[in-house]
Amino acid sequence: MGSRSLSTKISYLVLFFSFFIVLSSNSSASTIYSHGDKISLEVYYESLCPDSTSFFVNYLGKLFEDEELISILDLKLIPYGNARIGPNNTITCQHGQFECLLNTIEACAINIWPDVDKQFPFSYCIEALADEHKAPEWESCFKKLGLDPKPVLDCYRSGDGKELELRYAAETDVLRPPHTFVPWVVLDGQPLYEKCFPPPLLQDYEDIVSYVCKAYKGTSEPKACSQVYFKTVQRGKAKPMRSVCNKETMMPTLLERVRSAIKSWLRQMNLSAANAI
Repeated sequence: MGSRSLSTKISYLVLFFSFFIVLSSNSSASTIYSHGDKISLEVYYESLCPDSTSFFVNYLGKLFEDEELISILDLKLIPYGNARIGPNNTITCQHGQFECLLNTIEACAINIWPDVDKQFPFSYCIEALADEHKAPEWESCFKKLGLDPKPVLDCYRSGDGKELELRYAAETDVLRPPHTFVPWVVLDGQPLYEKCFPPPLLQDYEDIVSYVCKAYKGTSEPKACSQVYFKTVQRGKAKPMRSVCNKETMMPTLLERVRSAIKSWLRQMNLSAANAI
């Protein structure tokens, strides 16, 4: 996917959300779903996990391209994932310090722009760049979306962003059942996963629309939830195997890599000495 394709996708999302706001403000032009009908969709992820970026680009983004589906969802993004809290509230991220920066930037944006029409395109932009191995270009998302970078950068530099991340850490730690990998998707309080052997469990991303439709209890059913859709899904190809960023897997630190190299060297030396005897 080239940069032009990414820009096109982001522009489409911005136009879509703008169009959605206009329609939602006009009850004669669009079906209005009451707050009580909405389904909570929580996404626990980390910014540089390849499986999190893939989920944003290939599943969550497409889900939010449907006007009716987005109107029945109450989205909550939690960019923390498999990070760990150390002494003095230091945060260690699974994919390194740059991931901590991006997690915090997204946390600041979510806090500053609580409306989904702003926060989701921004997070999507960063995750799409990361999916293309262009994460260092994340600041370009402000310009692409016409957003003022100052409040987000001030949040990060002031330490407020770290406080948000510590709050997300607490929310992630109390998940029941506990998350074992990311992205960890929770729909109306229930994690979406399918049992597999051998473990771990895998999240059932391909069927996220069908899960949303099954969870919806309102009277105005979105068109995507028609029986025709479900028949199309059932006739589809077999599900591909998916990978996830497991909770236990952390990027090795420099010290750990040095220790591993030394141990390997010592083993080779001992083996050479034994063969010489």
